[in-house]
Amino acid sequence: MDQLFKALNDATRRQILDLLKSNDLSAGQIADRFNISKPSISHHLDILKNAGLISMERKGQHLIYSINTTVLEDLLHWIIKLNQQT
Repeated sequence: MDQLFKALNDATRRQILDLLKSNDLSAGQIADRFNISKPSISHHLDILKNAGLISMERKGQHLIYSINTTVLEDLLHWIIKLNQQT
């Protein structure tokens, strides 16, 4: 859960998740949408992947990223349960 909150704590990572809501994208396609270096985007993608928020699949020479909503659903259920206990 700590990695999840760390991943969601950054605006760039939240923007990446917003991009992946609509379409699976390659790392290059994601990087093209931001005014930061490709290594920085790669770092953000690694954090999102380690938190379980995105998954990666190799297609030829490209790494394709997609959102994993299961983790977000688990977080939402936890928040709802937490709210019900008060």
